[in-house]
Amino acid sequence: MVAICRRMNASGINQGTAGNMSVRNPKGFLITPTSLPYDVMQPKDLVQMYFDGSYEGERRPSSEWRFHRDILASRQDIECVLHCHSVYATTLAVHHKTIPSFHYMTGVAGGTTIRCARYATFGTQALSDAAIEALQDRLACLLGQHGQISLGTTPAAALALAIEVETLSRLYVQALTLGEPPILDDEEMARVIQQMKNMSYGMAPDLGGVNDTAKRRQ
Repeated sequence: MVAICRRMNASGINQGTAGNMSVRNPKGFLITPTSLPYDVMQPKDLVQMYFDGSYEGERRPSSEWRFHRDILASRQDIECVLHCHSVYATTLAVHHKTIPSFHYMTGVAGGTTIRCARYATFGTQALSDAAIEALQDRLACLLGQHGQISLGTTPAAALALAIEVETLSRLYVQALTLGEPPILDDEEMARVIQQMKNMSYGMAPDLGGVNDTAKRRQ
């Protein structure tokens, strides 16, 4: 977790002590502590939390612990929650803009859009409720006038998705300077998402045999 948090800042998608991360464990979940720079953070500084909101140790958990708890409690398919204030995703979030399927890679978040949650004060239950709503059937969302959340089965996967969300956000912001871009329809996005699922299972993307597929020589 500490290494991934440092990579988060090194990648440029987060700054200073902003952002936070949690990972499920048998007791509940580990979460990054509040207000501790990642470059001095050590594994012993991670805070053990429980789903009743209690914690162990001398360090206090991130102020955003509520949405970490609620996401992990409601999403058994998820092991890691990563939150950051990446610049382009936050640029869209301050305008409460959802990212549409202007590019097929929007499908990496699990649907035809990457939604923007309504604004709520940081660290509150209202923000957690807004995030849960925006993440319905999704692996990522923007937080209105705040930042982004990305989910994964591992910390590395959550970080990779957060970087992809930031890349898509930058592309969308730049595309908007030329006007509203054309949007891929739901039928095409359904194909894209199925292709992505096939590839994540180690299968060839074109299982229907409609197009040529790469074949290993015998």
